[in-house]
Amino acid sequence: MSRDGDQQDNHWIGRAVPRVEDDRLLRGNGRYVDDIALPGGVEAAFLRSPHAHARIESVDVKAASEAPGVVAVWTGEDVAGLPPMLNKEELRTPPGLAALLDPTVRMTPMPLLAGGTVLYVGQPVALVLAENRYLAEDALELIDVRYAPLPVLVDPEEALTAQAPLLHDDLPDNTAVAVHARVGDPDAAFASAHTVVSERFEAHRYVASPIETRAVSARVDPYSDRLTVWSGTQTPHRLREAIAHTLGRPADTVHVIAADVGGGFGQKGILYVEELLVPYAALLLGRPVLWREDRNENLTASSHAREQIHLIELAADADGHLVGVRDRITVNFGAYNMTGLVVPYNSLCHLLGPYRVPHVDIDVTGVLTNTTFATPYRGAGRPETVFAMERAMDRLASELGIAPEELRARNLIGPDEMPYATGLVDRSGSPQSYDSGNFPELLRRAVAKADVEGVRARQREGGRDGRHLGIGFAMYIEATGLGPFETARVDIAPTGRVRLAIGAPSQGQGHRTSMAQIAADAIGVPIDVIDVTGGDTEATPFGVGTIASRALVNAGNATHRAGRLVREKIIDAAARRLDVPADSLHLSDGVVASKDPAGPSIDLAELAGRAALPGTPEPTDGQYGTELSETVHFRPPGFAVASGAHAAVVEVDEHTGEVEILHYVVVHDAGVIVNPMIAEGQVTGGIAQGIGGALYEEMVYGADGQPRTGTYMDYLVPTSSEIPDLDMDEIHTPSPMNDLGVKGLGEGGAIAPQAVLANAVEDALRPFGAVVRRGPLSPSRVRDLIRPSVTSG
Repeated sequence: MSRDGDQQDNHWIGRAVPRVEDDRLLRGNGRYVDDIALPGGVEAAFLRSPHAHARIESVDVKAASEAPGVVAVWTGEDVAGLPPMLNKEELRTPPGLAALLDPTVRMTPMPLLAGGTVLYVGQPVALVLAENRYLAEDALELIDVRYAPLPVLVDPEEALTAQAPLLHDDLPDNTAVAVHARVGDPDAAFASAHTVVSERFEAHRYVASPIETRAVSARVDPYSDRLTVWSGTQTPHRLREAIAHTLGRPADTVHVIAADVGGGFGQKGILYVEELLVPYAALLLGRPVLWREDRNENLTASSHAREQIHLIELAADADGHLVGVRDRITVNFGAYNMTGLVVPYNSLCHLLGPYRVPHVDIDVTGVLTNTTFATPYRGAGRPETVFAMERAMDRLASELGIAPEELRARNLIGPDEMPYATGLVDRSGSPQSYDSGNFPELLRRAVAKADVEGVRARQREGGRDGRHLGIGFAMYIEATGLGPFETARVDIAPTGRVRLAIGAPSQGQGHRTSMAQIAADAIGVPIDVIDVTGGDTEATPFGVGTIASRALVNAGNATHRAGRLVREKIIDAAARRLDVPADSLHLSDGVVASKDPAGPSIDLAELAGRAALPGTPEPTDGQYGTELSETVHFRPPGFAVASGAHAAVVEVDEHTGEVEILHYVVVHDAGVIVNPMIAEGQVTGGIAQGIGGALYEEMVYGADGQPRTGTYMDYLVPTSSEIPDLDMDEIHTPSPMNDLGVKGLGEGGAIAPQAVLANAVEDALRPFGAVVRRGPLSPSRVRDLIRPSVTSG
């Protein structure tokens, strides 16, 4: 990144500045929704359906209404006058995408409380408001609901059959979305190919499971009638619009604040009925209302993710060069279509990854079933599709007798081919183009770090005591910086401190540090004079949120541009105050000084005070504003494509099925790195969640639609003991799509672990002829892979 001559380049950007937010959080001084005391408040609890599919015949709340401490009990009938919930922004199909591919996207509005039919276990049926949560929970047990069970669909492929019962009577079938993309002539490519591999791979269902479960509280100001809502949301502005629509209020009478958030990962990036009902209750009761979910609710009734089936085929010539890819992808949406094409289309347009593929045929279908609705979770369709593609690459390598890393190298797009057009359409509806990257270098470094030759030599020695060594590779690309825009406002306070407000809230990404670094460089002030606010709809009336690896690209560049504009205003104001030409001044470390060492200077506090006498404003003739502030809405012109290569060495115990990670390598490219310490933490966290999905976590449903892993006794989340030390490296290819050259990296670490560990485990189990087609690779599943060989032997 270049600058004018009045500042040092990269004074703050690129430095591993310790996170300024951590001291407060580590001392227990965080302010999460549950920490916000609202005197005179009541607490909410929800009665949830115990059935996966049933007709509600009657609901008797008389006993619950008369229970101690109960303020109100509502059923679907009581809120039937409110509009059902619809994630409108997420369900919107970009015009370009609609025109080129004509996808099917069916709306399934969700009632705020189920009235006629329940479609999944955990769907809210009634709401109790009481003086505290304990009394509310007691009252829930007094509500008598009579259900008539209906046929249950859990398997998405079964749900697509002609005889499958309908989940939504107003739809012709159980298809929620469908889209098809084709490049070149795949039929001819497959017909003439030297080798074709066909496989079925399944990405299993699991859950974001943040440390802080979902929570929302609301209060109405009796004087102004203004509604304030505190939520652990990733998208406060979208929540504000939804609340205003639901309650029939102007949006500017609703104030949404994203408090400290203990992890979001996409699960808190969508709308939920609880976030609409709690403000409604506060409005009707005239009292503050608080709701926070328990862990069982989070595991069973908050959104799920990942479940996909891929029927994938790769076609290659005799040298292993890919000539075609086909994939038929089935995505389990659960009971409602919450986010439309977001996950399915992410899977479609990321399937090819960093590989050159001239002929492509991809078909994606999102299916409705009687399971909890599925939405984006860190990676949002990319881990699933990378699992299928990278597993298929290993199967092709085995078929051709080529080393997996060599097969990948032969098919990588080179840096000299950038920008590279895939022939597909990206999520915005524009022709897909990789703006930058050096994929061969990513792989070269990963191979070198993994010590492939050393691992192969140890493998030739054979397994010792039934422990078998394996090595795997996986590569990915990620289109980051999703639009349509993000907002930043910079204000210089009379004290000289800088106030930065951005539309994107933080759920642990370190915005208060990294955004301050960007602002410090753009303005020319020290980082410790900058105060950052994110996710407050009054501080920034317009915004989108922190989802889709977009905050740094969008909010960061908005911050940079707003900071530069304010810096120009500061120098202009100083020139008038000092009565010198503006081009004779420079701004550094909060001081505007003459470029002549003997010339005048003024610090920002004195300049921002503006007045010779306290309380008297600086005079203006209208040509110049007196406020040192600026607001910028940054709109990205396209996606900034991040990328990475992972390698893993594992040891598998054939007796116990245990998988031990001996060496985990990650080489990533996220363009210009603002804060290396934060970047490393983000990648590490993503890999930890990816390892969880690869080896431990699974949300299991019975054929009756009952979740069987509804507590941490059954749903296994890895701890720090299960996550190995990571061998990390990075390259930097700045993105030409934005001023800072940055790319998103919040999701990148989570994209490849499932694929790389599956490849490594299959490599370790080569003596048994095992093929890994789904996860998690728990000890029992690994033993199931080994057992046929042992039994036949």
